[in-house]
Amino acid sequence: MGYLLTRESAREAGACYDDKRLATLIPVEGSSPRQVAELEIPIDDRIWALCNAVGASDKTLRLFAVWCAREALKLGKEPDPRSVNACDVAEAFANGDATQADLDAARAAARDATRDAARDATRDAARDAAWDAARYATRYAARAAAWDAARAAAWAAARAAAWAAARAAAWYAARDAAWAAARAAARDAQLSKIVEMLEQE
Repeated sequence: MGYLLTRESAREAGACYDDKRLATLIPVEGSSPRQVAELEIPIDDRIWALCNAVGASDKTLRLFAVWCAREALKLGKEPDPRSVNACDVAEAFANGDATQADLDAARAAARDATRDAARDATRDAARDAAWDAARYATRYAARAAAWDAARAAAWAAARAAAWAAARAAAWYAARDAAWAAARAAARDAQLSKIVEMLEQE
């Protein structure tokens, strides 16, 4: 389809950079998704631009949100089936194989799964990730869903790694390093995935 980030599309999407900064980053002819991924700006800003300012279709954004959610669900040993189903329904909805009512029901079930986990004193980062994943993958607005799911999955990966490090070694520095490394790895994977999806559409 030929997605493009332009100065105008960045402004319309609500970029936090001023016009002068946008002019230094984005050429007059615009930037392809791969060029956006290579910009020397924070990775969160690159992912935001790809989710919000290149004109990606709702379908692509929803499928990206589902991918992020599934990555977060992998952090748990046994994700709640209701959270897994929320991802499945969100994917079916994106592909035109489920209704808004199906999506709403899946979201409600995922919310119930989270409430059940909250009552459990052994709730951990993976369960938080499952809720974040299901909630963001089934949100109505595709653009918001994609960005929020990506952010939630990255933080979920960081939380899970940080707690694992904290259990393995009681050093805050080790935990903080694991947190940062896991979040960075998750964001790198998300950046690669959204570029791949945009290029394939």
